[in-house]
Amino acid sequence: MGSRRHEEGLMTSSENNSDTESTQLSTAAGESGPAEFERRAFSGPLGEPHNSYAPSSLSSKSTRAWRRIKSAKFDKSAVDSNRTPGTDQNEDDAYVEITLDIRDDTVAVHSVQAAGGASNEDSELALLAKKTLEGKKSSSFRSSLLRNTSSHIRQVSQELKRLASFSKRPSNARRFDRTKSATAHALKSLKFITAKTGGGASSSSGWVAVEKRFDELTVKSNGLLPSSLFGECIGMNKESKEFAGELFRAIARRRNISGDAVNKAQLREFWEQISDESFDSRLQTFFDMVDRDADGRITEEEVREIISLSASANKLSNIQKQAKEYSALIMEELDPDGAGYIMVENLETLLLQAPVGQSVSVNESRVLSQLLSQKLKPTQENNPITRWYEKTKYFLLDNWQRVWVMMLWLGVVSGLFVYKFLQYKNKAAFEAMGYCVCIAKGGAETLKFNMALILLPVCRNTITWLRNKTKLGVVVPFDDNLNFHKVIAAGIAVGVGLHAGAHLTCDFPRLIHATEEEYEPMVPYFGEEQPPNYWWFVKGVEGWTGISIVVLMAIAFTLATPWFRRNKLNLPKPLKKLTGFNAFWYSHHLFVIVYALLIVHGIKLYLTKEWYQKTTWMYLAVPVVLYACERLIRAFRSSIKPVKILKVAVYPGNVLALHMSKPQGFKYKSGQYMFVNCAAVSPFEWHPFSITSAPGDDYLSVHIRTLGDWTRQLKTVFSEVCQPPTGGKSGLLRADNMQGGNNPSFPKILIDGPYGAPAQDYKKYDVVLLVGLGIGATPMVSIVKDIINNMKMKGKEDDDSILESSLEMGRVSGNSSTPNHSSSGKNKSNKGFKTRKAYYYWVTREQGSFEWFKGILNEVADMDEKGVIEIHNYCTSVYEEGDARSALIAMLQSLHHAKNGVDVVSGTRVKSHFAKPNWRQVYKDIARHHPDSRVGVFYCGAPALTKDLKELALHFSRKTTTKFEFHKENF
Repeated sequence: MGSRRHEEGLMTSSENNSDTESTQLSTAAGESGPAEFERRAFSGPLGEPHNSYAPSSLSSKSTRAWRRIKSAKFDKSAVDSNRTPGTDQNEDDAYVEITLDIRDDTVAVHSVQAAGGASNEDSELALLAKKTLEGKKSSSFRSSLLRNTSSHIRQVSQELKRLASFSKRPSNARRFDRTKSATAHALKSLKFITAKTGGGASSSSGWVAVEKRFDELTVKSNGLLPSSLFGECIGMNKESKEFAGELFRAIARRRNISGDAVNKAQLREFWEQISDESFDSRLQTFFDMVDRDADGRITEEEVREIISLSASANKLSNIQKQAKEYSALIMEELDPDGAGYIMVENLETLLLQAPVGQSVSVNESRVLSQLLSQKLKPTQENNPITRWYEKTKYFLLDNWQRVWVMMLWLGVVSGLFVYKFLQYKNKAAFEAMGYCVCIAKGGAETLKFNMALILLPVCRNTITWLRNKTKLGVVVPFDDNLNFHKVIAAGIAVGVGLHAGAHLTCDFPRLIHATEEEYEPMVPYFGEEQPPNYWWFVKGVEGWTGISIVVLMAIAFTLATPWFRRNKLNLPKPLKKLTGFNAFWYSHHLFVIVYALLIVHGIKLYLTKEWYQKTTWMYLAVPVVLYACERLIRAFRSSIKPVKILKVAVYPGNVLALHMSKPQGFKYKSGQYMFVNCAAVSPFEWHPFSITSAPGDDYLSVHIRTLGDWTRQLKTVFSEVCQPPTGGKSGLLRADNMQGGNNPSFPKILIDGPYGAPAQDYKKYDVVLLVGLGIGATPMVSIVKDIINNMKMKGKEDDDSILESSLEMGRVSGNSSTPNHSSSGKNKSNKGFKTRKAYYYWVTREQGSFEWFKGILNEVADMDEKGVIEIHNYCTSVYEEGDARSALIAMLQSLHHAKNGVDVVSGTRVKSHFAKPNWRQVYKDIARHHPDSRVGVFYCGAPALTKDLKELALHFSRKTTTKFEFHKENF
């Protein structure tokens, strides 16, 4: 691996196009070996005495040096034909600044820009204009400029080669003079104390928290802190206990402290060392951790042990298993001569390697980022009325679809309540029961309407048809169907409360205690005999049906709450069955009984006798019939379109992957979902799962994580027919049946769908941001594959069009009368596809999760030749960049990916990131790279992140020209 250097210098050209130039150059030549060298002073036009040090190279395999010369000014009047001689310009405007990358005798232009700085007020405009116009003007300008300055470049190259030929004097100095960028990168990669662990940004502020924990932990140990509690004392978590113990022993060895405990004064010394901001101190501490026998040399066995320790702290079990292989890789790179050990200088060189692959316009991006940050700073309006107005305006602009639907619903419900309230105010019952009966009947009217309406949001076939075949999606928020279902349920609860509460606490007591005169108007409804007590009302049909409805609704509503449905409650074992999805599913199907009782209750009314005035059945007729048809369609469709299991795989993290045949005529879009039924588990239960295959695939696939009773049993029945994988295939267990007929040992699977989902609309956006948490990656994987397929199809159609044009020209020139049959049979699946860039962020806690879609990620990495998709895999179990606990993992990741093209964390060709994404920075980067664009943000995962992603989308949409539209998956 060749060493890379970034050296900065100054090269100024003389004015008036003189043939001689006085140039000052700061450079250094890299050389292999562990020794440290001092630059020597040279004479000549480029020579200038320097006294600094250059770090050793990464390996003696290569001694090629890469130097960067910055701030080279050349007179551009010779190449700027449009410039008028004598024009009054700023002196810097007459020059351009060229940054060169030089490797041996090869010179590459890194960037070309004007030497003069733009004014602050025009800086953003100038940078954005440059990005827009560089394709039109910069190309010809740079070509002309480079031709005219080629002689200068050749002179610089020759002088650099001459400088590199000199040998350097060894120096015994301990500290290196490192480049700023490389050292900054290394410092970020080797922090033992971060803001999360140290309790403060500085050593002194962090020590206050450490001292407090020391006092608490040493109450019973006479002021001595054992090594087993060292990690807890300095703020590390329990998972880092072994790492903290090794850090304790390393510092103790350096300070000749024997024993397994330290007092407060010694702990203060430990703290000052691990919180030291200097790179050399951090490097020495890290080296001491690896060098367990303190002989100043690191052997392969010691490297293996520290890899295993780091992997354990970061919960990377796969790296732990392959620690021996990875230690051999590090020794191969850092000990190419086979000495059997490496020195501290080798580790330093590895840490000093600055990140590669940076964009040419890094400085421009940084400036644009700063300007964008200034725009995004919140501005507080002093006037509270103005603040309220601004918030209201933004809320309405962002949620106008939801607002008008909610206003319509509230208007209808309120209108029905008022209508019934006024109707009964003018009846005889009002004289006996007063306003209580008006409230009860008004609540009953809203209850009937909502009981009818609540079925419509769960008529999934109807909603899917409306979403796909009509333009109603422009004004109706179909994505919020389940949220609206819950809102209506809340309305039902209010209606039940008003109706039952008014009857039980007001109407019935007034009737029981009414005088004969007061009761007289009620005789036609309740009979000659006045009701003597509550039992008279309860024993009637109206009474027991009403009470039964309330009880069944209470059960269904309670078990549908997130605490019960998501199994968040820690109930005793006998009551455990009341939590989980199964309890929710079965209790929700009590609605069949509820609707039957509601119809009976609506027929047997106290105060209404004519059938045409009993409107309950009228409200319910159409929605109930529609929902019944939906369920019949599911039963019919699943029976006539059976599927065959083609492949089953069980992955780490309790994920079951099912690949099945695609039924004839089963057409779906990426992002949609389908229901799955397995009679071997339960013949009645249907569960929704996102489709992970792409529409262009010849199979259907779903990935199911065991989160409840049904999914756990499903995994069990399929695991029984699986075997450990062979031939390098992924998964813990597998069963393949790709040859044809169905394997009789496979449990039978029925499917119903597909059904519409928010993610299916990704094609409407030029840019999409796809975010999946854990198993929430499933709909996004299908979208990623579909984008690649669409881009390939578009490229093929473009090639066909070119071929057709060529053939047409040939026919015209040859006067051929052959008819053209080409365009009529074109594939129209690409219609409406606008996406040109996709950012895919997959965040997971476990390293084993990457096994779920390993093949798909590698396929995308191979097929995406145009860079349409940016994949970012995040493993949150690994400590963030800059934490010493993940420093060796980061080094190993870079080495292994550079040599083998495979990431050690994910096992794919896509390089992984550590910890959690900085979502604000993600939005910021997209806004910077895609101004004046509509960005679709699609999220599937835990609800906790929904609020943050949505608020960021709204914030950046208001503050920038990029409009982010947030969508969340709902099942």
